[in-house]
Amino acid sequence: MKKPLISVEKCKGCGLCIGACPKKILEMSSAFNKQGVNYPKCKDEPSCIGCKFCAMICPDCVIEIVETDEPGGKNG
Repeated sequence: MKKPLISVEKCKGCGLCIGACPKKILEMSSAFNKQGVNYPKCKDEPSCIGCKFCAMICPDCVIEIVETDEPGGKNG
């Protein structure tokens, strides 16, 4: 199973990844990083298809798609 891994502290909160996701599983978090900006979070990891559109559109390369160890988005 695949899921997006977001480097929260490097994110500048542009939101381009949210619009790029064909499954619409990314949303802006209500929390803030150290820069004081909201960052994206995945609201439904099991629905991620691993297309990498979010990672490709990110201007700061803060998203990568990783393979999880277990079904359901739980990683070891």
